Amino acid sequence: MRNLTRLKSLQALEASARHGSFVGASSELDVTPPAVGQLVRSLEDWVGYPLFKRSRSGAERLTPVEEARDALDDIAQGLDLLESGLRKLRGRKARSVVVVTASQALVANWLLSRLEDFSANYPNIDVRLDVSDRVIDLSQGEADIGIRCGLGSWKGVKSTFLMGEEIIAVCHSKLLPSDQDVTAGWIAGQTLIHDGTPHPGGDFPTWEEWLARSGANQTPLDGGLKINSTAAVIQAAVTARGVALVRKALVAQEIDGGRLVHLLPDVRWPVKWAYYVVASAKALRRSEVAAFYQWASSLTTRTGERHAADFEEV
Repeated sequence: MRNLTRLKSLQALEASARHGSFVGASSELDVTPPAVGQLVRSLEDWVGYPLFKRSRSGAERLTPVEEARDALDDIAQGLDLLESGLRKLRGRKARSVVVVTASQALVANWLLSRLEDFSANYPNIDVRLDVSDRVIDLSQGEADIGIRCGLGSWKGVKSTFLMGEEIIAVCHSKLLPSDQDVTAGWIAGQTLIHDGTPHPGGDFPTWEEWLARSGANQTPLDGGLKINSTAAVIQAAVTARGVALVRKALVAQEIDGGRLVHLLPDVRWPVKWAYYVVASAKALRRSEVAAFYQWASSLTTRTGERHAADFEEV
């Protein structure tokens, strides 16, 4: 006979362990921190020993003891199975939700146009987009899945390679000269749009570096337009404010649609950053999250761009 009288205490234990505090767990469970603490203490009374090592400072003030760590994975899987069973009770027409986080530029220029395919294949799964340039903490459940551009090694999540990236120069067609070919020297004399977004470890070029590789025998004009948002850099180029260095994947639709022109396409500048679909092991235990993860991982397979590379740090 199953004894589920301590189900709420198990929920409090699992959430407190993930968040490292009763405060974080209380926000998720929609109860007060003292209520979470009381549920955990009732479980400690039942097992006969403390389940957490408690400290008064630090981001994670609660650390599970060894016995609790050994049990937490089973507890989390059990809670996930209970949630899955409840969804099945609601019937086949019940809808599931997957929260996907990605940057504004990636959502607008790459992901949105592909979501119709996912909806056609999984009509009972709703996708909610968390559009943010901040790196969302997937291991703490702030979102279910992320599509990120970086080096591919994020702590606490599984990462699957989607596609590589390179930097290209673009501008609106109305800025193109009518009486000469586009050259590196011509580009150096234009209003240059500088992306001030940090790209640590990515080997992203400055305009000076890109023009030097392109064969320009002059330095770019002083000034230009400096913007600390990749999405705004792309928008500035689309509205003919100048010439921009951008990530190719983020402007492919603009180039295909004729709103931007790829300048000097023979000049190649691959970067170390690439695109990955990422999710925590806990999130992937949910069938709807696993479905979206597998769908996203297959996207670039269809176009021949995907490489066989998986990274896992869980």
